[in-house]
Amino acid sequence: MDTVRPYKSSMIVLAVFLAGLFFAARTASGENIWTEVTRISWLQFLMLLALSAINYLFRATRWFLYSSALGIALSPAQVIRHFIGGFALTMTPARVGELVRIRWINKESGTPYETATPLVVVDRAADLAAMGLLLAASVALMTGGIQGAFPVAALAILTAIVVTRPTLFRRAIRSAWRLVGKKPRVFVRLRRGADALLPFSDAKLALPAMALGFFGWFAEGFAFFLLMDWMGSPLPLWTCIGIFVFSMITGGLTGMPGGLGGAEAAMVALLSLQGVSLETAIPATAIIRVTTLWFAVVLGLLVFPIAEAKAAKAGHALERN
Repeated sequence: MDTVRPYKSSMIVLAVFLAGLFFAARTASGENIWTEVTRISWLQFLMLLALSAINYLFRATRWFLYSSALGIALSPAQVIRHFIGGFALTMTPARVGELVRIRWINKESGTPYETATPLVVVDRAADLAAMGLLLAASVALMTGGIQGAFPVAALAILTAIVVTRPTLFRRAIRSAWRLVGKKPRVFVRLRRGADALLPFSDAKLALPAMALGFFGWFAEGFAFFLLMDWMGSPLPLWTCIGIFVFSMITGGLTGMPGGLGGAEAAMVALLSLQGVSLETAIPATAIIRVTTLWFAVVLGLLVFPIAEAKAAKAGHALERN
């Protein structure tokens, strides 16, 4: 794989992000926005990055649990390298580029692609379930609700349950086949994929994995809570978590790389509904996206060439043996 490609694609999407931020800022007073940005000290900025790092570490630990459940022999250091390095390709359409993690697993452990691929499905489902639970908790605990939040939370949790329960997943596949009646090979592969998810349905694995995802995403929601307080527009904790998680899910539903555009628009709109001025909502949205999404991309771009080199070296060693 061309190690320059992820840098180019990420820089293009970053340019789009900055352009969107510029035009959004034009709708408010640029001077006031800059004043709001400078409310955040470098120490506070580093604290936001630290909370995001906690999220990445918790989710990488979950990836390690999942890979161990499949019998994939990888060290914690290898798993963290793969997981963080995959962030370099977050800005590919639907984040399919993150499948590079499966290639690294294949190169370093000899695990067949068919065996390792379910990791991607269950990891996505676990994120969806954790965020759905956080959103449901915010709906129950926040003062004033987010319109449409409960259906989104319920759909996220239901989808995650179906995808990670092989029996339910097979039933959903059969129902879809009856409805569509085309592309039988696709549905056969989906059924095989459902069977491959069986190791993840054990409660001894599912519960700690869920806890890691829940508290990982909570850390970033808490970072948003701190940010709003530091910017002089404090909101209740669960209101901030609800806005953050709802925006992330909404952005993901757009299909854009990293939820770009959709997540930012939802966050600014929801903050405005809470009485936060555009002069604060726009920079707050920009800062939290930089310290969550773009921080992950930067870490991924730094780790990506290291992961590529180590995977290539391990792959050559396996071929010689």
